[in-house]
Amino acid sequence: MALFGRNPGRRPSNNYSTATVIVFVALVLVGVWMLTSSTFTPVSVTPEDKSQTNELAQETQNDVPTNTQQDDTGTNNENNSNESENGKENGESVSNGEQNLNEKTEEETIERLNEDTKGGNENKPNEKGENENTPNEDSTGENENKPNEDTNGEGENNTDTKGDNENNTDTKGKNENNTDTKGENENNEENRSENENNGSEETKGDNQNNGGEETKGENEKEQTKGENENNTTKFDDENGRTEELVKQESSNNETTTENLEETPTNNNNEETNNSNSNEEKPQEKIEQESEPNGAQSELLKETTTSNSTFSTQATESSNEKKVQVKTEGEIKEQGEEEKGDGWKLCASSAGADYIPCLDNEEAIKKLRTTKHYEHRERHCPDESPTCLVPLPEGYKRPIDWPHSRDKIWYHNVPHTKLADVKGHQNWVKVTGEYLTFPGGGTQFTKGALHYIDTIQESFPDIAWGKKTRVVLDVGCGVASFGGFLFERDVLTMSFAPKDEHEAQVQFALERGIPAISAVMGTKRLPYPGLVFDVVHCARCRVPWHIEGGMLLLELNRMLRPGGYFVWSATPVYQNLPEDVEIWNAMSELMNSMCWKMVKKTKDALNKVGLAIYQKPLDNNCYNKRPDNSTPPMCQQSDDPNAAWNVSLQACMHKIPESPVIRGAQWPTAWPERLGKSPYWLNKSQTGVYGKPAPRDFEEDYQHWKHVVGSSYVNGMGIDWSHVRNVMDMRAVYGGFAAALRDMKVWVMNIVPIDSPDTLPIIYERGLFGMYHDWCESFSTYPRSYDLLHADHLFSRIKKRCKILPLMAEVDRMLRPEGKLIVRDNIETINEIESIAKSLKYEVRMAYSKENEGLLCVQKTMWRPTEIDAPLS
Repeated sequence: MALFGRNPGRRPSNNYSTATVIVFVALVLVGVWMLTSSTFTPVSVTPEDKSQTNELAQETQNDVPTNTQQDDTGTNNENNSNESENGKENGESVSNGEQNLNEKTEEETIERLNEDTKGGNENKPNEKGENENTPNEDSTGENENKPNEDTNGEGENNTDTKGDNENNTDTKGKNENNTDTKGENENNEENRSENENNGSEETKGDNQNNGGEETKGENEKEQTKGENENNTTKFDDENGRTEELVKQESSNNETTTENLEETPTNNNNEETNNSNSNEEKPQEKIEQESEPNGAQSELLKETTTSNSTFSTQATESSNEKKVQVKTEGEIKEQGEEEKGDGWKLCASSAGADYIPCLDNEEAIKKLRTTKHYEHRERHCPDESPTCLVPLPEGYKRPIDWPHSRDKIWYHNVPHTKLADVKGHQNWVKVTGEYLTFPGGGTQFTKGALHYIDTIQESFPDIAWGKKTRVVLDVGCGVASFGGFLFERDVLTMSFAPKDEHEAQVQFALERGIPAISAVMGTKRLPYPGLVFDVVHCARCRVPWHIEGGMLLLELNRMLRPGGYFVWSATPVYQNLPEDVEIWNAMSELMNSMCWKMVKKTKDALNKVGLAIYQKPLDNNCYNKRPDNSTPPMCQQSDDPNAAWNVSLQACMHKIPESPVIRGAQWPTAWPERLGKSPYWLNKSQTGVYGKPAPRDFEEDYQHWKHVVGSSYVNGMGIDWSHVRNVMDMRAVYGGFAAALRDMKVWVMNIVPIDSPDTLPIIYERGLFGMYHDWCESFSTYPRSYDLLHADHLFSRIKKRCKILPLMAEVDRMLRPEGKLIVRDNIETINEIESIAKSLKYEVRMAYSKENEGLLCVQKTMWRPTEIDAPLS
């Protein structure tokens, strides 16, 4: 058989008109002339074909693929060699295999090329009239003999490695039988036999039919973003990859292609515009109901922090010489990827309410004293648990906000002791299958909202929701005060210990009200200094006046200059001897601290009294105090922002006086303060991302508004009506929380102790949060949060501690049907996905680009049946 495998006998010459014959003869003469006057084959007749030949020659020189991220380099080399041979056949001298070709074959070749020149490049299954010779997968112009980008290097010669027919015309744009790709395969017997058996006219029709219909059907399975609206990519599970379904709007292509790299060998602008390859990544799974909505490029923007102006909480606390931080040397080598196989239930006596750092019975037994509530403080186990907390029997998906403020499912928090003890004060009542909350409290039995309005009416300067935005509620009970302050656009951080008031904080969280388990004992609370607008205590049972006022001085540390302390307790309005004694002691302490009582009033409906005190705005009062006054002023070396494992001190910090230092001015009124860069950030400071701090802040805010609006809210299939309690596990400036402002959610912003200390910025903009070390358990009840968000947290935490205990902690905090959204590098995303699957989580979405990935998983009701060994 001749080299081209062409059968001249099948040529349908009888269909030609006289004019066609004349044209044909002329073309034959031209071909003969070209053959005798050049050593090159006649396939380079047109400028387009010349360009293609140049491209092919350049491909032959590129033995190493451009895409270094492909896994199978061996396959790339095979493809290089195969295509290099094709390049030689098309661009080299014809002396090695073509000298024996007869003129008839040359004439037919020229005729076919002329047909192709007129419309051949339009014969591709490129239904939208896209660039000639643009393969589906290699549309970025990266034609340096790469393997098909979604095949993991499984195929050879760039054929379809998903098991599709090798003769499927232009499914990848590189199949050997494609006559229109670049004209490089005319010397290939196998390629020519399929496409030329029916003549040049017939071949054109075949290409239109096969490429436009048959391969269109294939492309519905494997088509790229640049050509169709659906993109399906399969990956090898044995390599830790998953079968993926990415459903995209074609209108999003421009957004995606803006961030793709230019390729060095393709100068065709149209091909570059079609650079919508399948991203070459092992994570592109999105369930049909949750499609990313055009924000992938922004979504996966790297957020690596640089050396910034902000120190870390670990450094600040270490400088106080009171913090114990695990060092990298104390962490065992992690070795192999943690799989999370063999999950078991925790064997804690706390059962479904287990909080590892508050229920460490062995550590509590070893305490020498509990005088200062040491047994209510954090005592984390030496090894973080990797067991799972069981569900209460009969657990249901929580009631949605705002109905949850008034009632919750009894079986979700099956505790009745508080209803028995505090039911008469309208804390909580048992009503059939519900626990109901009339909105009362010890000091506001007739309702929290009336009590809140009484404070405003008696002292208008407090200005709920305008001047006052962030409140700390001490000894919160079931947090009805904070729950009803939402109606006044106020955000309240409520806390109470895990004590005999059974599950009070758990009730708050189940209701959708922010709260943590904490106690005012021997350590500073995990908040920065000078951040709360108001601190509230309603019969909070804290002995403020003892031991030099140490506990009240902790409030002074956290209260903003000019901020208010609202105290509602029996010493304010009763004349019993004990109450009078406490009132006198408190009055003396307040005066020595320079706190001024601005209002003392009564709530006639609730029949209680309250006093409002204001912290000084400057140091004038401090400077007038006699020497050796108590409480003393703190040493200048004492950092009021150091708050992680730092012991309390009975001293007061000076008020910042410089107008460019934080704390010297009250923040802008809410809601303007949310999007405004704090006055104390200036251009000379370097932000977390390396830009001048004010610009860093603004760009972070705009970034998260775009990501949340374009993808999180509309693109993940999340029903936000079921989302109330949210945690950002690694907040920076609070941009994620700020972007959710219009949603009916609240966000607990966590600044890890080894991250830049940006928590004061978060408070300055009218949001709240706390410090935490994710190598330890968080101080909250199980099943507290509907959504956890972790932006580049896990890859960083792996440097200090193991990731498996952190995933167990995520499972503990997350409610069944709750979501975990992770943004991180590909390696970490794969690891998290593997662990999530071992927890029987549903993968709602996985997306990757370059080395960055996005993962959204949903917790299920699944729990293991085997119980772990007893916890120490």
